[in-house]
Formats: sequence, C-alpha cells, structure tokens
Amino acid sequence: MGEGRSHRDKVFQEKGFIMNMEVVWNFLSTQGADFGLKILGAIAAWVVGRWLISVAVRLIGAALEKGKKIDATLTQYLKSIISVLLTLVLVLAILDIFGIKTTSFAALLAGAGLAIGAAWSGMLGNFAAGLFLQVLRPYKVGDFINAGGTLGTVKELGLFATTVLTPDNVLTVVGNNKVFSDNVQNFSAEPYRRVDCVAKVANSVDVLDAMARLRPVIAAIPNVKASPAPDIEILQFTPEGPLLCVRPYTHTDHYWQVYFDTHKAIVLTFGAAGYPVPETPMAHRSVG
Repeated sequence: MGEGRSHRDKVFQEKGFIMNMEVVWNFLSTQGADFGLKILGAIAAWVVGRWLISVAVRLIGAALEKGKKIDATLTQYLKSIISVLLTLVLVLAILDIFGIKTTSFAALLAGAGLAIGAAWSGMLGNFAAGLFLQVLRPYKVGDFINAGGTLGTVKELGLFATTVLTPDNVLTVVGNNKVFSDNVQNFSAEPYRRVDCVAKVANSVDVLDAMARLRPVIAAIPNVKASPAPDIEILQFTPEGPLLCVRPYTHTDHYWQVYFDTHKAIVLTFGAAGYPVPETPMAHRSVG
C-alpha cells in the first residue's frame, strides 16, 4: 500500500517537472528572444544613460564654476541633486522598456509605502539637514571643521552627507543629519587661530629671562602674526618648575607648521641658554 502511494507520488512529480519544463520551453520559444532583447536594451540604456548623466552633470558644474556666481559648496550640492533626478528618470525609462508603466510603478511604491518610509527615514533626515546646512552655511568646501565627531577639511557638502578629509588623509563621509544635530566647530571662519603650546623651565632658571628669550624667537617663526603678538606667560607652577604658555597666532592653513616650529624653537632657545632639564624634586626622609 505504502509502496503504491510512493510510486504514484513519484509519477506525479515527474509529470509536474515535465509540465514545468514545457512551460519554460514554450516561454523561451515564443517570448525568449524578445525578453533577451529587452534585457540587452535595458543594459545598453543604463550604460549610455549613466554616461550621458555624468557628462551633463560635469558640463553643468563647469558652467556654474565658470560663472563664479555660485560658490563651490552650492555647486556640488546642485550637481548631486541633478544627478539623482536624472538617474530617477533613467530608471523609469528602463522600466518602461519592460512594459512597466509609471503608474504601475507608483502603485507598487504606494503598496510598499510603510517599508520604504522606514528605510528612507534616515536618508530623508539627512536630505532635510543638507538643505538647512546650505541655507545656514556653517561651513563651506575647503573649511577645516570639527563636526559629527570628525575633524578635517570639507571636500563636499552633498545631498545626504558631508565628505571630510581628515589630517591623516582619510576620506570620511558623515551624514548631514548627524552634523546638523551636533556641535560644529569651524576653524576657518576667522582670519587667524591661536596655537597652544607649553614650555617648562627648571626651578633654578630665571623665568623672566626665559620668557624674554622666547618672545623674539617665537615672533620670528614664519607665518606667525605680528598682531596679535604671541602670548608668553606663566601658566602655572609645578614641583619641577614654572610652566609657560607659548601661544602664537597664525592662519589656519599654517597651524601645524607653526605648532611644530614653536616646539622646535623652545628646545633650541632653552638649549642655547644652557637651561637645565626640569627634574622632579626627590623627597628626602631622615632616618632616626
């Protein structure tokens, strides 16, 4: 009895497989060539369309930059918007090749509205934040900023994210919503920036003499501003000796050059003066 049922199931499965193969063969023999041509046409349309979009965006960007009426930040933003819109038109055109009309596509999106809304909520937030960043303009391309937990030079303020090149030459993409909801420090907004350095002298050294020796040396460092003059004052006292703050001012572009040159000047100046290296005083306890 069981063997008979198993034999019948096997026969039914074989018949079902033969019928499925017949359906596939009928489709390939009647519509396969047409479907294959549609696939090739869609691939060709995508390749050519993307190339045309890149050319169009590049030409528009060149025209905007040539006019010099729109800054680089807004130019990049407009190019991103144009690229997205043209790509959407291209996708709709490719769908039309397969007979999927725009109305059907819209109905499909409406049916999956909840899932799409959840997936796009973050991107829409980034898009809205990008619009506000364009209007408020807390920074522009080329500015050195600290935003969204990232420190570096702005390369692009895009449609959904800001691209930053960090000092160690790492390209970092930060969502506009994260930037907009956090503090933004723009180190390029002002014409100059203070460079904070410290120098410690031993207790046996005349601290006023050390300060007098440093002032002309620090002021002579390339790219250090004459006004305001560098600040060289006693910051605090330590067991090893007084701690001096050495603070020259410079443009943001020269910050690190002045930072390292200042430390080098401190070492050379104190060495030429023969100052001893500050040492931690040793506590002596009497034995008795």
